[in-house]
Amino acid sequence: MSAQPLRSPTLRPHRMKKEESFLGKLGGTLARKKKAREVSDLQEEGKNAINAPMNPSTVDIHPEDTLLEENEERTMIDPNSKEDPKFKELIKVLIDWINDVLVEERIIVKQLEEDLYDGQVLQKLLEKLADRKLNVAEVTQSEIGQKQKLQTVLEAVHDLLRPHGWTIKWNVDSIHGKNLIAILHLLVALAMHFRAPIRLPEHVSVQVVVVRKREGLLQTTHISEELTTTTDCIDFNFLFPLQPERDAFDTLFDHAPDKLSVVKKSLITFVNKHLNKLNLEVTELETQFADGVYLVLLMGLLEDYFVPLHNFYLTPESFDQKVHNVSFAFELMQDGGLKKPKARPEDVVNLDLKSTLRVLYNLFTKYKNVE
Repeated sequence: MSAQPLRSPTLRPHRMKKEESFLGKLGGTLARKKKAREVSDLQEEGKNAINAPMNPSTVDIHPEDTLLEENEERTMIDPNSKEDPKFKELIKVLIDWINDVLVEERIIVKQLEEDLYDGQVLQKLLEKLADRKLNVAEVTQSEIGQKQKLQTVLEAVHDLLRPHGWTIKWNVDSIHGKNLIAILHLLVALAMHFRAPIRLPEHVSVQVVVVRKREGLLQTTHISEELTTTTDCIDFNFLFPLQPERDAFDTLFDHAPDKLSVVKKSLITFVNKHLNKLNLEVTELETQFADGVYLVLLMGLLEDYFVPLHNFYLTPESFDQKVHNVSFAFELMQDGGLKKPKARPEDVVNLDLKSTLRVLYNLFTKYKNVE
């Protein structure tokens, strides 16, 4: 629309008043609206400032996370939680542990969600930890095949964990769906059950966003998910999951800790009586037997034979080499007529004093009169 030419005010003095009145009213109205808007904005800003600390951080919901069926839900980790140093440390510790266990398989895990979802790595990990072979296809590319493998692997995991009170917080769909929270729950449970030689960071929690579809609308809620607790709590519940029967050492540790030093002193005297023949001296039972070398040499001395050096690692460096040594010493004990030790080789390697005392006390009982 073209602008109207300006008229001389001297020709239309009455129009001047009308225009002044209209512009004045318009200006006053705009000013009032602007002021009202400023007041409203200020009030909203104040309300946001008060409520901001109580509101969860906004989370970018990816398009694929909105493609939900009615009543279906999906979870995702709040981005701020992913930056938590303890959360990052937990992931790193678990990845390093998996890679250490599977080093002979030449498997390298870099990202938990991408490398574990199809069940292949989980199968190898469980087979290595439990020392058993699972009846599953080695490689499968189809989604159906992957879920079938996962089902078999997770059933084997559940058979191991359920008798010891573990709460199952994962399933085939969550693992295959690359749900990091479910994968972490699974790995933490496995690490604790098999007493992995790692230290998990304590009190690791993450904020989880749960997206649900109700009556065609997406609803989001925020919950706090605890991934690890304290070491003391973990030890209390799962320190000896494979040793349900209590023995004299359980009683000793629980009710007569004052007598523990006497038992240790007696066992140290016993082992040094024989190890001194090789110019070896023991002062700390839990640490000096942890690599299995002294156990192997002690068995040779007690049974009066030379143990070929190629049968064990004289200077073990890795966890697996130490476990090999202790396992070999256990075999020598059984060859000598002793029952299979109640402790596991991993317990001794992990500096578990009660397990080490059990092993040495069995030797003491059988060989205490051997010169």
